[in-house]
Amino acid sequence: MTAVAAASGSVRAYAIVTASYWAFTLTDGALRMLVLLHFHALGYTPLSLASLFLLYEVAGVFTNLFGGWIAARLGLDRTLRVGLALQVGALAMLSALSPAWPRALQVAYVVAAQGLSGVAKDFTKLSAKSAIKTLVPEGAHGTLFRWVALLTGSKNALKGAGFFAGGALLAALGFRGALWAMAGAVVAAAAVATIGLPRGMGRAKAKPGLRALLAKSRAINVLSAARLFLFCARDVWFVVGLPVFLYDHAGWSFVQVAGYMAAWVIGYGVVQAVTPRALRRRADANDARAAQVWGFVLAAVPVAMVVALRTGADPTATVVAGLAAFGVVFAINSAVHSYLVLAYSDADATAADVGFYYMANAGGRLLGTVLSGALYQAGGLTACLIAAAACVVVSSALALWLPDPRAATAASP
Repeated sequence: MTAVAAASGSVRAYAIVTASYWAFTLTDGALRMLVLLHFHALGYTPLSLASLFLLYEVAGVFTNLFGGWIAARLGLDRTLRVGLALQVGALAMLSALSPAWPRALQVAYVVAAQGLSGVAKDFTKLSAKSAIKTLVPEGAHGTLFRWVALLTGSKNALKGAGFFAGGALLAALGFRGALWAMAGAVVAAAAVATIGLPRGMGRAKAKPGLRALLAKSRAINVLSAARLFLFCARDVWFVVGLPVFLYDHAGWSFVQVAGYMAAWVIGYGVVQAVTPRALRRRADANDARAAQVWGFVLAAVPVAMVVALRTGADPTATVVAGLAAFGVVFAINSAVHSYLVLAYSDADATAADVGFYYMANAGGRLLGTVLSGALYQAGGLTACLIAAAACVVVSSALALWLPDPRAATAASP
């Protein structure tokens, strides 16, 4: 009975963590689309739009680095609640924005609110992802891969729904009303997490010192570097270049742009969720070879899109089809990376290892966000796609140095 009760408790805790992450992700995706479309309608340039998200990404770098260390000392349940509470604060802060303020003040205010939201996002994410390691028996690589893929895939599907919700809420409730509706959803999630999660979940037996922030295994370091370039490859064309291209050059409406990007992220999430089942049929199932092989496959997609655009193919059809192909292959790569970081992490320092890894993830998003606005303004979507291909090649080359997690879990130095 004890084993059954423990298993039941793990599933219950996993369900609460997942539901909390779902609620946060829905509002995070909606907020991204809400801000992007609202300020594009006000006449902001692509580079200016990118600047609105800079502190969001910068905050993610430092939050993941220190947040993992904090979670290892205090417990994942606390950092999860902190993340949800900060998101409520960011939404309330943005609701106070006044269109009568000078443009420079509006930009600074939005950047600050987005920075707070960035801190909230990464506290929530590292808490949810790290919690899975504490709930799965040591060495159960198949279960670990399935659970992390399900959490990550469902999260991204809801993020896509959030993109659509952002456009729809903006049209239905206006900027301020949409923000208050989202804040209510996050408050409800925080209440459930506070009541339902065990205290001290994921807290390290020995409180890690500051040296643990950067003292990682070789596998974690290499994977983190590969993750940085992988996510730069996505955001260098996805954050600013793609939605602005669809709105300005394809002539799509706000709802059409938000709906298509929502469908893309939902499909991307579904692929992530089924990746363990799909790869199980292959010889490279559940190991680092999947990151190596699928990484180079991914690099071919933006290259093919550039060739098509340069040879006179219809731009809108090329972008729509190319984005679909990119999403499928990118989702496989991302799911494998998310499994590998937990497989490589030390059982007593999972939060710190995951925080370091997602610090690199945030660094890639930051680099991609800056480049997305700058490259699109300088050379259009083609320049963004060339940069995406280059980043994927670097990520895949780094993955060649990853060890097989089934042979042995990488030890921390």
